[in-house]
Amino acid sequence: MGAHPHGWWILLHLVLFVFWLGGDLGVYVSSRYVLRAELPFTARATALRIMGILDLGPKICLVLFLPSGVTLMALEPHGAEAVLNGWTVAAAWAGAACWLWVTVADHHHPGRRPWVRRADWTARIAVTTALLGVAAYTLAAPEPFGVTTEPRWLGAKVALYAAAIACGLGIRLTLRPFGPAFAALGAEGSTPATERALRRAVDGCVPYVVTIWCCVLAAAVLGVLKPGANL
Repeated sequence: MGAHPHGWWILLHLVLFVFWLGGDLGVYVSSRYVLRAELPFTARATALRIMGILDLGPKICLVLFLPSGVTLMALEPHGAEAVLNGWTVAAAWAGAACWLWVTVADHHHPGRRPWVRRADWTARIAVTTALLGVAAYTLAAPEPFGVTTEPRWLGAKVALYAAAIACGLGIRLTLRPFGPAFAALGAEGSTPATERALRRAVDGCVPYVVTIWCCVLAAAVLGVLKPGANL
């Protein structure tokens, strides 16, 4: 007998978790070589290119995590059929496709089309705000959206996902000085001021990165164990 379609969607959801976390770990390790002042510029530039290649994976996983999760919820709505149905799933995937396009376009051509970066930034703020609202309602309401299975674990998972997106915005803000500093490194060579600027930008992201890892791991635990659920 063939596998139930629900199982394939669960597998996709888990694969997105794995590649999100694994890709982020690779980006972090590569960043440590970018900061090594004793390495020649070409080696540091190569490490930076590796960072860029690896970073696309987590970006894709972050976007696709939302519609894959909506699909899983729609397959088992537990009384929320009016909210979670085929139209909801279609809208989630259509919106994610648009978001994914601007995310990938901005990744491959950063700064070339400012409206693309603004669209991606706006999408992340809108999604974060909406998800935090949904999470708060799910955690607070006795039967959120008509669901009777005590889905507070799901509300917490949604909040963790929103927090991970917000941390990504924090990383972008913190990394803004990195580009000019690395360009100066290539043009003028290593100087104490340039090295400080590079390290401040990269190391300033570490708290956000660690928070993302914790959010992803905690969301995986909630998704697998479903604590408190009455299923």
